[in-house]
Amino acid sequence: MSTPGLVADFYERLWHAGDRGALFEVLHEEVRFRGSLGAELSGAEAFWTYLTSVRAALADYRCEILECVTENESAFAKMRFSGTHVGDFRGFPPTGGKVEWLGAAHFVIQRGRIAQIWVLGDLAGLDENLRENARRHHPASRPTG
Repeated sequence: MSTPGLVADFYERLWHAGDRGALFEVLHEEVRFRGSLGAELSGAEAFWTYLTSVRAALADYRCEILECVTENESAFAKMRFSGTHVGDFRGFPPTGGKVEWLGAAHFVIQRGRIAQIWVLGDLAGLDENLRENARRHHPASRPTG
């Protein structure tokens, strides 16, 4: 599979479809992940736990690849992340509101699977979106963390 195809599968099969069966087809078993939401972990099982927690807090979670550039065994993607805030997330109680933020991801591919992922996101923009939703949906609420 080509690197761009593998990155697309990472988002489509794992993040969007929640296809646990694709976990070891897409990710190296010892994948190293550093996410902009604060997670830094190692191993496909640990990544799966993280993925399911984000999907539980953000229904209809989407990771849209805006642009993807590859070089050798690396891929760089410009991203748009979005979802519906249905669970506690970044210290905010659920609002049912839509959230969206931009980011970028770097992937290292080894032997046809993703071995390293580093994601950077616009957390200031995300938090402002969450604050605005909280004011709109729960005027007296404040973040819990």
